[in-house]
Amino acid sequence: MPFETADYLVVAGYILLMIAVAWAAKVRGQESLDDFFAGGKNLPWWLVGVSMVATTFAADTPLAITGIVAKQGIAGNWFWWNWMISGIVTVFIYAKLWKRADVITDVEFIELRYGGKPASFLRGFRALYFAFPFNCIIMGWVTVGMAKILTVVTGADQWVAILVLYGLIGIYIAISGLWGVMVTDFVQFILAMAGTIALAYFSVDHVGGLSELKSQLGEVANYDILSFNPFTNPEIALTTAFIWLGMNWWAAWYPGAEPGGGGYIAQRMFSAKDEKNAVGGTLLFNILMYAVRPWPWILVGLVALVVFPGLEDPETGYPLMMLEVLPVGWMGLLMVAFLSAFVSTISTQLNWGTSYVVNDFYKRFIKNEEEFENKEKAQKHYVFISRVATLLMAALGVGVSYFFDSVSGGWEFILSLSAGIGGVLLLRWFWWRINAWSEISAMIAAFAGAVFSNQMGYDFSGSMIFTTTFSTIIWLAATFVTKPESEETLKKFYAKVTPMGSWSGYRDGNYTTDRLLPQLVNIGMSLGAIFFFLYGLGQIFFFNTGTGIGFLLGGCIFVWAVVRKI
Repeated sequence: MPFETADYLVVAGYILLMIAVAWAAKVRGQESLDDFFAGGKNLPWWLVGVSMVATTFAADTPLAITGIVAKQGIAGNWFWWNWMISGIVTVFIYAKLWKRADVITDVEFIELRYGGKPASFLRGFRALYFAFPFNCIIMGWVTVGMAKILTVVTGADQWVAILVLYGLIGIYIAISGLWGVMVTDFVQFILAMAGTIALAYFSVDHVGGLSELKSQLGEVANYDILSFNPFTNPEIALTTAFIWLGMNWWAAWYPGAEPGGGGYIAQRMFSAKDEKNAVGGTLLFNILMYAVRPWPWILVGLVALVVFPGLEDPETGYPLMMLEVLPVGWMGLLMVAFLSAFVSTISTQLNWGTSYVVNDFYKRFIKNEEEFENKEKAQKHYVFISRVATLLMAALGVGVSYFFDSVSGGWEFILSLSAGIGGVLLLRWFWWRINAWSEISAMIAAFAGAVFSNQMGYDFSGSMIFTTTFSTIIWLAATFVTKPESEETLKKFYAKVTPMGSWSGYRDGNYTTDRLLPQLVNIGMSLGAIFFFLYGLGQIFFFNTGTGIGFLLGGCIFVWAVVRKI
């Protein structure tokens, strides 16, 4: 049904909520970079975890899932499900370490781990590289997802609407900082989940229920579209399945699924009040992201295959289902759900990207604290610069959006550019021999490998294999032909973070209390829980209710066993 006046009023009410939160954040005060970029570093686990998952729930995500399901069935989701491995490893191996590092950004961590001119160069380069090309690309494809929804649902000029939204979001984040982002994230996640679940219900009901949907799907696909096994789908080549299941989760940097944590996930860990809350929040994030969110999107994608077969752009099947099935009064609510998801992601990207520009480039290389009369004056200046940079980055995000026409294409582009750097990010915590040149060479080799493989005409899987292999060989070689970090730097790092691993010569009387085996057990149980939840829901929807309930109960037992030990 078309967008009505009442629907616009619902959206206006949501915008008023944003304004109220921004005002509350201003009253609360954003007087330092810790406040503006890390929420004061005293937030509880439940807010940390929900904020993480709300940020990864953008308007682009359901559209991308709809496109994947249309082309490759449910099994195609292993393209991103495999990242649960990286996410759970982050929970039990890296979350405590990030909190102990006590920095504002993961880029600032570079000069804690490494020393000298190579470290300062790497910090400045990564700050600009991830703040602009990477961050703006992410905002671009997220905007494309929202633009498609606005065009299909409202009929409005998509770029006029996007410009208005970016203007509002930019002002909102410039005032509220990370605290405002995380508070609205909590509300936004509830709205987004309620809206997508409602759409899934109405969509399935539209085709006569789950049994009828299963029957009709057999007529539109020449393979088992409901299978979880990627190897059974002829549309997914063996090499692609290998990339998804065996390489993506550790090899490539990707926002929200960085190997070892990083980006805005690390930013949320820094905002937690202590190590326990950092671990608990990150675990909650992974459970919500992989076990709770996917099925409403998948169900709508499957119905769209039946109702709108042969769409030129399968991703538009999602907003078309909104128009097709939503009864009076629900369109405005679902648009608020998508608007809230869009605001959550863009606001995080703006705050996170600006943190790199200000904390790791401007403050570090252009105007440091020693140039001010006192620390308080310096912090006020940096917060002001952060607000200006936020608005400028919002303008860049709009500009980059014009270069994308596919959401999933943006995912693949980011992964190709960062293939192979994950090994360094994982091992730098545990292997003393890794130095700043290891990371520098990995980033350069990954970029060069992605460009070369693109010129050679490799598909996505071929590009990932080539680039990961090439960049891994390059950074390992660079590690052994360059000097290690100084003994002083390594001892200082170990004393502050106390990681596990090869640090025997640099402990200087400090010893970690962390043990690997218990954490591996927690990782195994958590991965089992998430898969049990995913597979169990699939069984309930399409195959065997009793089997599905059994898997769900098994997942609950795993979660209980893990949580009681945190």
